[in-house]
Amino acid sequence: MTIDEIIRQALEEDIGPGDHTSLATIPLHKTGTSQLLIKEEGILAGVDIAAKVFHTLDPSLEFEMKIPDGSEVKPGDMAFTITGSSRSILSGERLALNFMQRMSGIATITRRLVKILDGTPAKILDTRKTTPLLRELEKMAVRLGGGENHRMGLYDMIMIKDNHVDFAGGIREAIEAVIRYQKIEGLQLKIEIEVRNFEELQEVISIGKVDRIMLDNFTPDNLAKAVRLIDGRFETEASGGITIDNIRRYAETGVDYISVGALTHHIKSLDMSLKALT
Repeated sequence: MTIDEIIRQALEEDIGPGDHTSLATIPLHKTGTSQLLIKEEGILAGVDIAAKVFHTLDPSLEFEMKIPDGSEVKPGDMAFTITGSSRSILSGERLALNFMQRMSGIATITRRLVKILDGTPAKILDTRKTTPLLRELEKMAVRLGGGENHRMGLYDMIMIKDNHVDFAGGIREAIEAVIRYQKIEGLQLKIEIEVRNFEELQEVISIGKVDRIMLDNFTPDNLAKAVRLIDGRFETEASGGITIDNIRRYAETGVDYISVGALTHHIKSLDMSLKALT
């Protein structure tokens, strides 16, 4: 789903046949200006999305960005002003805030982890643990926080996980089936495979034919050992059991990527509000 489609459907969900409170209390030709005030330190994300919300609702509204996406913000900062029909501003207020608060929360925790990894080769990745139909926005927020996106969905990368291996009958069977499938379908997607222990890792190394190995629930010590065994022949990714307290230890193993599902499924929205000036 595109961002424009997300916004149109979200406006329809929220407004329905009409914002009856604003229609009842605000005169038709009343105009005004509101500002978006930041109430908590963090990384700003979703300003461009807020502009799209207001302009989709009412193209005549004048949106003035004061702070761009990806910036560090603090309480009292003003991210943007919006001027025009008071009815339109009120009707778009909550949706713009909902998007911005959640996106800014994601960008904030992402930036925090990126800073913890500073000086190591590891890059922060998100996952598919996103809010249904809001993946495009949530992964955008990860990028604004300095992280990188893993696959967008099931269609843009081959990722052989433990259940695929078990259902396929084994690691070799799963990898060979993927090779055959890509040849038949004319695809050239990157191939990643998850391993749960050193026995599975050795088997994947001996077979090859993949681009990246995900080392699932390895301790930092075992991860360091696995990275040495792989020795640059494949990209490496750490996943599972990783927290803000131990992520630096994982990064110092030399692993290429660390995927963190909590970036998008366990976050705290950043506090902000839209205040009328006139």
